[in-house]
This record gives sequence, structure tokens and C-alpha cells, in this order.
Amino acid sequence: MFNKHDISRNQCQLFWHQAEKGYDWWWHSFTGHHAETGEEKAFFIEYFLCNPLHGSDRPSFGRLGETPSYLMVKAGSWGEDAAQLHRFFGWKQAEIDMGIPFVIKTDDCYASEDRISGSVTVSEEEAASHPEYMCESGSMKWDLKVNKKVAFNVGYGAGRLFRELQLFEMFWHAEGMKSEFEGEVIWNGERYLITPQTCYGYADKNWGKDFTSPWVWLSSNNLTSEITGKKLEDSVFDIGGGCPKVGPIALKRKLLSAFWYEGKPYEFNFSKFWTLCRTEFECTETDTQIIWHVDQRTWKHRMIADITCEKKDMLLVNYESPDGAKRHNRLWNGGNGKGTIQLFEGERLIDRIHAENIGCEYGEYDR
Repeated sequence: MFNKHDISRNQCQLFWHQAEKGYDWWWHSFTGHHAETGEEKAFFIEYFLCNPLHGSDRPSFGRLGETPSYLMVKAGSWGEDAAQLHRFFGWKQAEIDMGIPFVIKTDDCYASEDRISGSVTVSEEEAASHPEYMCESGSMKWDLKVNKKVAFNVGYGAGRLFRELQLFEMFWHAEGMKSEFEGEVIWNGERYLITPQTCYGYADKNWGKDFTSPWVWLSSNNLTSEITGKKLEDSVFDIGGGCPKVGPIALKRKLLSAFWYEGKPYEFNFSKFWTLCRTEFECTETDTQIIWHVDQRTWKHRMIADITCEKKDMLLVNYESPDGAKRHNRLWNGGNGKGTIQLFEGERLIDRIHAENIGCEYGEYDR
């Protein structure tokens, strides 16, 4: 059963070869409401570590022909004023607790299992004159409690043996695929309140030597049954992957998925071969939208997801790989997706579910 919390998978994984060529990040996304107008806005915050063995008292950038090494704090918002803001620290400027539970501290930026805080400010001049920052301009400040309610533990593929052998090129663990956030965000001078009941929060992590292509991610816990009209208060789905690599072997067009449906688990995990999991997916870019269609089956269950997100509400999220290359140049990322999920047992429809506030991502390497 996938809903097994395991904070050992959430510790910093930059040991051995991954310390020389590797990244590790903790991602958080959630929705807030304007303190005065009540306007809804979706936010994201990420703490991204790269190549500690090359670290010094200043960050170094692949965009400048250096071996990248830094702690990058990425924060931003989706919507019509979507922006990603990056703040960089040298490794010697940061305190990283490599144990369990993890802790990251540098200046006013902090992350642990149950709290995140910090700030990022990038002026228009800085964004324009420093393309190596790979970001837009703006400011964001946050102070939030985190309560990770439902986990997506993918199983032995991210277990201790596979982590120590560093077999996969990119690992994934969602300690809080359904998470409650509480606190506030100041976005470009405007105050937003984040509450457990309406945040639709998500928290996961990825680590490894490089990124997957294609790159697919879809998740939401703002779900309503289209059959009964009932709000699904104890439900969340999470879909991720694309092309996992085990050493030099590419496992093409594979996704890992889980649906926690009112306390009952439904999992579609190719690494659990005994379930006979089969996956078909298609991601399409039009002039105005990104569209996902995912169809997964095991010998017993089936899940069909049809999701769209408006490009005007999304951004092209930026990362450079540990070797300094920037291979993803059209990695679409959003937090306002909408769509439907159909869940079956055999041929019987269990439920048809309307989903909103969907975290979503799609991109492929430049060809």
C-alpha cells in the first residue's frame, strides 16, 4: 500500500557520486486567498540543491560555463501574473542537516518536514542582466506550517538499496501528496492567507543525476464526485514520470500513479510488475492549452485522467542539470489545471471525479 510515510526518503540524498554530480529538491505547492479581496492564487516554493562537492562560498552557474553548485530557493505564483523567482546561495553559506529529519537553513530561508519560511526578491534589472538566474522579477515572502497527510511511497524503486546504489537517474518520493499548509504569503506586496481547508497542498521531492524526458506530473486533492456531487474530503491523486532510466537503460513512457479515494488505495506502478500495470499517455500543446490524457490499467483497476491547463496561467520552469546543461527549455508548469478522473474496478465505474487546482507539468528535451 502506497500511503506509507517514510521521512528517510526525504533526507538529503547527495551522497557519494551524487555529491559530485547530482541534485536534490523539496517542492511545495498550495493555494491561498487574498487577505482583503479573497482572490484565489496558487503558489509554489522549492529548495533545490546541486553538486555540493564543487561548493564554495559563492554559487557557480552552468549558464556561465562553470560546474553548477548552489542552494537555489525557487518561489513563485501561477496565474496571469505567473513568475518564478530564484535566489542562490553558495554551499558554504548554507547549513544542511543531512540526517533524518532534513533541515535546510540559509539567511532567512528555512525548510524542514513541518515548516518552510523565506523570501526571494529579484529586480527587473537583475533578471535582465543575469540570464544565469533563469528567472523573472518580483518578490515573495512566506512563513508556513506544513502537515503532510497522505503519502505516495513508490515502493522499492526509491527504497534504501536503490538509493544507495543510485540506480535511477531521477528518483521521486511524495511524503505529502496531500498536505495542509497554514500561514501567509506576501506576493509583490499583497498578503495572502493560507489555510488547511482551502490550500489543496502538495509536497514531494526529486533527486538524481539528471531529469526525465518526457516529464509528466499531475496532482490534486480538490476533488468532487460528478456522480453524487459530494466533495471528496479524503482523496488525492498523483501521477508522475515519463521515461525513467536505470543506469543506461531507458524505460520509455512509464508513469507512476496513485489515487487515494476516500481512504481506499488504487495504485498504478510499473515497478510492481505483479500488478500487470500498463500505461498509455499523450501530452499535447496547442496555441492556448496544455492537454494531458493518461490511461492506466492493472489486472484489477483502471484510471483515466483528462486534464487541461491554460498556458496563460502557466510558466516555463527553468532548471540546469548537474553537468551544467539546460536541456529542458519548454517545461510547462502550472497549478490551475482542471479535468476529470475516471476510476474503474474491472468494467465497473467506481466514480467520475471533477478535479480543480491541479498541479501539472509537461516538457520534453529539445531535439
